[in-house]
Amino acid sequence: MTAVWFGNIEYRKLVRPDEGRYAEIAREMAVSGDWITPRLNDIKYFEKPALQYWITAGAYRLFGEHHWTARLWSALSGFLGIFFTAFAATRLFGREAGLLSAAVLGSSLLYTLIAHMNSLDMGMTFFMGTALMSFLLAQQDGASKPANRLWMHVTWAALAFAVLSKGLMGIVLPGAVIVLYTLIERDFGLWKKLHLLSGIVLFMAIAAPWFIAVSIANPEFFHFFFIHEHFERFLTKTHGRYEPWWWFIPILVAGILPWLITLIDSLVFAWKVEPAAKQQFKPKRFLLIWAVFIFVFFSLSGSKLASYILPIFPALALLIGDHLSRIDGRRLFWQILPVAFLAAAGLLLAPNTVRFADNELARGQYTLFANWLLAASAIWLVGTVSALLLSYRDKVRSAIVVLACTSLIAAQVLLTGHDSLSATRSDYAIAEQIKPHLRPGVPFYSLSGYDQTLTYYLKRTVTLVEYQDEMAFGIAQEPDKWLPTIESFKQAWIHQPYALAIMPHATYQRLSQQGLPMRVIARSVDKTAVTTP
Repeated sequence: MTAVWFGNIEYRKLVRPDEGRYAEIAREMAVSGDWITPRLNDIKYFEKPALQYWITAGAYRLFGEHHWTARLWSALSGFLGIFFTAFAATRLFGREAGLLSAAVLGSSLLYTLIAHMNSLDMGMTFFMGTALMSFLLAQQDGASKPANRLWMHVTWAALAFAVLSKGLMGIVLPGAVIVLYTLIERDFGLWKKLHLLSGIVLFMAIAAPWFIAVSIANPEFFHFFFIHEHFERFLTKTHGRYEPWWWFIPILVAGILPWLITLIDSLVFAWKVEPAAKQQFKPKRFLLIWAVFIFVFFSLSGSKLASYILPIFPALALLIGDHLSRIDGRRLFWQILPVAFLAAAGLLLAPNTVRFADNELARGQYTLFANWLLAASAIWLVGTVSALLLSYRDKVRSAIVVLACTSLIAAQVLLTGHDSLSATRSDYAIAEQIKPHLRPGVPFYSLSGYDQTLTYYLKRTVTLVEYQDEMAFGIAQEPDKWLPTIESFKQAWIHQPYALAIMPHATYQRLSQQGLPMRVIARSVDKTAVTTP
């Protein structure tokens, strides 16, 4: 299945906004050699720590700038997460549970999709999952003192890398779960086995150097990163990502497919079947508290994206895998039967995706995408029906493996087909039209917007005009790197011997009517690119 997992990370164009953003920050880091201060479009960008930028920039230098190197860390960390889940589940619950936990995680829809996109969430999930499972291995009954010490130090190291991946939630959320568990179970002796002193030293040795270095180089970093990007993001709607409290419920329902019914069954059993002795560590209850707390935490946040709940998926996979290792064929049959109806619905509804098109170009794209959706639904349906037949014959392991493999393949087909929509979600096509007109060192202006994938494909930055958005903080530190108004752009434009610009069609029409000299060199569905005459 390795070929299936990694097979399409080069094929698809990078899409806006996240894939372009994180590919470009790493590209600029690799080009500049400045590994301390992240920059987006040559403007200071402090929203996230630097670990993934380092890894991707290193991949660029080793293998070149490609789609697959931009996505490599997400795909690789997701892949490694599956293997570590298998290892931990085997040690905790037995060999069968290890195999099935890995099958569940690797085929869960949200986990598969995020693992094949260039974002920070999969790396974060890998390290948080590693910390979670190492903690369980350290605390399991019968663990020797050396084993406890080893796995706790792996836990502390993983937490440090989680913080370097996406910030303070890499330590705050696991810490809160430990507190909740000890309060609920009254297991305060657990704290004696955390190796707090040596663990904190190890954590700080890994996590602190970059935060210190970037703060020394950029005194404004501390307040923006720790106050604005953490407390204000959680407590306010300042980032424009507000959704209602229940928003993550349908995300989880769809994201855990095809294991939704089994998840519900597993959660009920996770609380009931733990040993009764108070002094025994209860790994399943800890997993349950982990999943519920993180889910509720982000549900209460003023900022929500679908990928935020991804760190609960390794915990859910362990609970589901353990439960599946003890389930009988008939029970499994009824739990996966609804999946067959969903796959059949996909076959019936796929042609209707064209209704999402709002112009003729998009209509053609959605028509192509509908064919991929039909193929994915067909694969999923065949796999589900096969799993139903196997489970009816009480061949539980075979049924689960078949369903997991075909679900993964179907998700990969769906992802591959998404490239059919790239003309409206990526700037690859217009960048290819622009490239022949580029000259070293000439100005390139971006009016009233910033297209996240454009600079990556052009291999150069642009001067923002009348636009700030997420780069407002960096622009405030280096205001000479943008033009605040269209009027200031017009004055700069007419004095340039040669320059390029890209703008919305409406802006081009307005400037053209005002007599600004421009020569059109490229168009996309929503933008026009020009040079000076």
